[in-house]
Amino acid sequence: MRREYYSDSIANFLKTSLDEILGKIVSGSDFAVEQTQRNAWLEQIRILHKALEIYHKGKIYFEYSIPRMGQRIDVVLIIDAVIFVLEFKIGEKIFPAHAVDQVLDYALDLKNFHETSHRQYVAPILISTQAENPNPIIALTPQNDKLFIPIKSNEEIFSEVLKNVLHFTKGEAIDHLLWEEGRYSPTPTIVEAAKALYSGHSVKDISRHADDDAVNLSKTSQEITRIIRISKEKRQKAICFVTGVPGAGKTLVGLDIATTHCNEKSDLYSVFLSGNGPLVAVLREALVRDKVRQDKERGKKTRKGEAFSRVKMFIQNVHNFRDECLVDLLKPPIEHVALFDEAQRAWDREQTSNFMKRKKNKPGFIQSEPEFLISCLDRHPDWAVIVCLVGGGQEINTGEAGISEWIESLNRTFPHWKIYISNRLVDSEYRATEVLKTLQAHPETITYDERLHLAVSLRSFRAEHTSLLVKQLLDLDLDKAREIQKSLQKKYPIVITRNLEKAKQWLKDQARGSERYGLIVSSQAERLKPHAIDVKSPMNPIHWFLEGKEDVRSSYYLEDVATEFHIQGLELDWACVTWDADFRYSNKGWEYHSFRGSKWIRINKIERKNYLKNAYRVLLTRARQGMVIVVPKGDISDPTRNMNFYDPTFEYLKQIGFIVL
Repeated sequence: MRREYYSDSIANFLKTSLDEILGKIVSGSDFAVEQTQRNAWLEQIRILHKALEIYHKGKIYFEYSIPRMGQRIDVVLIIDAVIFVLEFKIGEKIFPAHAVDQVLDYALDLKNFHETSHRQYVAPILISTQAENPNPIIALTPQNDKLFIPIKSNEEIFSEVLKNVLHFTKGEAIDHLLWEEGRYSPTPTIVEAAKALYSGHSVKDISRHADDDAVNLSKTSQEITRIIRISKEKRQKAICFVTGVPGAGKTLVGLDIATTHCNEKSDLYSVFLSGNGPLVAVLREALVRDKVRQDKERGKKTRKGEAFSRVKMFIQNVHNFRDECLVDLLKPPIEHVALFDEAQRAWDREQTSNFMKRKKNKPGFIQSEPEFLISCLDRHPDWAVIVCLVGGGQEINTGEAGISEWIESLNRTFPHWKIYISNRLVDSEYRATEVLKTLQAHPETITYDERLHLAVSLRSFRAEHTSLLVKQLLDLDLDKAREIQKSLQKKYPIVITRNLEKAKQWLKDQARGSERYGLIVSSQAERLKPHAIDVKSPMNPIHWFLEGKEDVRSSYYLEDVATEFHIQGLELDWACVTWDADFRYSNKGWEYHSFRGSKWIRINKIERKNYLKNAYRVLLTRARQGMVIVVPKGDISDPTRNMNFYDPTFEYLKQIGFIVL
């Protein structure tokens, strides 16, 4: 499938008239083209005709698709050993910072995710046609991966810029036919993925190929689609349990199914449900903004409220869905398919009952959240499918039942439901081994399926096994953690420091383009106030995750911090995890504390210990490209920040082999 609207050899491009090239670009477009866009393309063609007069070898591509970002590169040029990524700002007299980041983002996308661009020189150029004295700098970024710092040019010196870049580089000319055959295997953030899927891309377009021995997203989505189809044909009810390591793409699978069946008039209509309030809010806002932006580019005016009314039906907070089903206890929901993200975080019977009594004036409510949610879909007289997306070791709050409550509810009340189970649900982190044994009484209803497990983390596209390293770190398996750390360090840097300011600078030095970075801490980290970190200070996840570098509320400013509750299900490119004395290492193992009044109180309950350990698991698996861990030095004059609370943790991390800043 062609990824560009128009392409040709540079030699043929130079022989072809402006109008003929424009006609080919327009005919290759997916949408009706406004006159302003036609004029912009004509200007680009004219400028390129003039600048490329001396280059007769190579190839040119107009409007090259970047599905991960839901956007297109204005022009890609392949000349000799260089891939040029061009962003035109016709009539512009300055070089806006967002445009510099934009062209660098495009170049990074090719460098990171396009197979035959990995080892090539990639030169992003921003051409503000009317800018005066651009003073272009021809230099590579310090990461030493053949990517140029964004080059600023105007129309007048553009040809000279191309010449200087080519003079700077050495190597064999790129075979454009081989380059075109290279697989595009992106790893989008969950926000990028949601936008791309909502815009009509498939999960295949936006997810990279997993290792040969791992089930990839497409196979998992296909298997769930097959189960939905069989359930409808046989008029039966089924529940699927999809497991995966942190960052493997469980949420992405759920969004893929939901976007595939988002027509509310269809009996395959699906809804994506999550009890994760920040995730729902961020995804909804991102989809609304992107919809308004895309419609504007197509010449259509869409009000934000109008876009939101559609998006909120597609992604819902599970508690709102539950409340709607409480209005009429007999009426089935409009959806036949419900996808529950982070299903292990659904409430147990006690938590649900207490909530219903206090908030909903229903004192006699005795069902757990899983049992009630299954009962809602069970109201359909014909068929229904529930897909539970399950993370191991991800329960981080009081009353979160884990996956065992779903199984017990099926045993107790819904023995007629077909059950499709990931073959890895028996692993210890899902805490379901014992309850799964109770299903043996109804073996005809159970199917174990390896396609329902995602074994490879796609979040950390530089190092898939970061989640395994974190598991070993938390399990105090020092030898295995050391071994994995050695293999990860070159691709996925993890550094440690006692100095927060050093950590902030490291983040800024690592990030390129609009790669997002931020400070994340445990919600129990209450003695970081001397470092200007207050976990009780309110932050808005929408602003933190979606606003740009110019907004003080964004993660980029490194002022507001996110906790495990804000960031679970979401991610950053680069993260700073600041470690407090709530979770501390000692020669006896981990020690668990909460801060009350003016002192730390030891946590003794196993359940609360698990929540705290899982909080750090969440924090340590949020970064896609690398992270810095800050363990403060403490203060000998402050008994709540005794140096002995922090030093052993730092020494333990040093033993694993993390580089000290």
